[in-house]
Amino acid sequence: MNASPTSQDPPTPVIFDLDGTLVDSEPNYYEAGRRLLAGYGVADFSWEHHTRFIGIGTRETLEVLRREFGLDAPVEELLAGKNRVYLELARAHTEVFPEMRALVEHLAAAGHPMAVASGSSRAAIEAVLAGTGLDALLTTVVSAEEVAHGKPAPDVFLEAARRLGADPATCVVLEDAAPGALAAHRAGMRCIAVPYVAGTAEDPAFAHAGLLFRDGQREFTARAAYAWLGRPVGS
Repeated sequence: MNASPTSQDPPTPVIFDLDGTLVDSEPNYYEAGRRLLAGYGVADFSWEHHTRFIGIGTRETLEVLRREFGLDAPVEELLAGKNRVYLELARAHTEVFPEMRALVEHLAAAGHPMAVASGSSRAAIEAVLAGTGLDALLTTVVSAEEVAHGKPAPDVFLEAARRLGADPATCVVLEDAAPGALAAHRAGMRCIAVPYVAGTAEDPAFAHAGLLFRDGQREFTARAAYAWLGRPVGS
């Protein structure tokens, strides 16, 4: 990768969403949700059901599912149960998108401040980063548990910028889901969007993205993303 900011430009702070952006964890989240709901007598939770909640925090997702399926269990009980199953699955296997790993490694080598801001629990984030080896490069982590509101509110991204000591206006967010892209816009940050779900690229939230890979990970390259990062703010 030869395209890069000029030597006079400070390295751009980059904030990554985790699930569906850095790693393909959605199959694990779906399976954790399916097993959880099956334990409460819900036998027809499909992948199509799950895709409605991609990009939304686990707590918010469970609050909706609790209402939709008429579950009596408290949200805290459901949350603990899903996290327990998900952690088992995540520790066994989580796949990093190869071009995303390449981007993280290149950004680290070039001195870009980086963070992860996710709707997942902190335990889940740390398990995935440790299991994939990304924890050595991504040491600043913000979970939706640590802020007042999850995506599409901007809280996790603003907190990540604060921990990096960065002006939000200088930060770039990488996101796969419409709620995250909207959260980045509300935080006043530029966004590189890599839609996880086919067909969501036309969602109005992605219209705010500075760079949109319409075909998701099939189209995304670390080289193209890094070249775009060299563009001045507002260009």
